[in-house]
Amino acid sequence: MAANRVGRRYQNKVHSPNRGIREQGLGLQRRQARVTVKYDRKELQKRLDVEKWIDDSLAELYSGRELEMPEVNIDGLLDLLSDQERGQKLQDMLHLCNNNTEPFIKELVLKLSGLQKQEELHKNGIEPHH
Repeated sequence: MAANRVGRRYQNKVHSPNRGIREQGLGLQRRQARVTVKYDRKELQKRLDVEKWIDDSLAELYSGRELEMPEVNIDGLLDLLSDQERGQKLQDMLHLCNNNTEPFIKELVLKLSGLQKQEELHKNGIEPHH
């Protein structure tokens, strides 16, 4: 009789009415995960590529002096209003570098255009685009 309270028996197996709901919930979670990946994969990859480029370029510029290498905050640079301000901020950060930083600064300012801040990537990845 206990089986009747829990669910119906099918071929000696108990079928719980709650099981289907739980599986639907998992399916919904999986679908949302795919939607999130679908919508912000491109932007996320773009940002990761820029971060890797920064790391590689700074390692080259500061070869042998890695302890002096500054940390570049992409979101901090994106908060600045103009490319000129971004370039000046980078010059200030890299002023102790012995190598020519001008090509790095120019290239990074170019790469920053069109990049989204990290918080924007999170927002855009969760909400579906219409």
